[in-house]
Amino acid sequence: MNSFEDKYGTCGMRYTMSVVEGKWKWIILWKIYKAKVVRYNKLRESLEPIAHKILSAQLKELEISNLIHREQYNEVPPKVEYSLTEE
Repeated sequence: MNSFEDKYGTCGMRYTMSVVEGKWKWIILWKIYKAKVVRYNKLRESLEPIAHKILSAQLKELEISNLIHREQYNEVPPKVEYSLTEE
């Protein structure tokens, strides 16, 4: 068995649930899905009372899992947009 199977078995649902576990990830994914592309502040406003630190951590985890794409523009003030990936 490889390490993936050791950790999750052969059940894809177990892996999926581990990727989107937590209070906010499903809601974040839904908000991004509805908006298609959303800026950080707009997303945060729609998720009140989520803290900046929590939202940033959840977005980073979703990005690492390849569920969302983060696009950063070199502008002043900084502009960051999030969208769902095709995976």
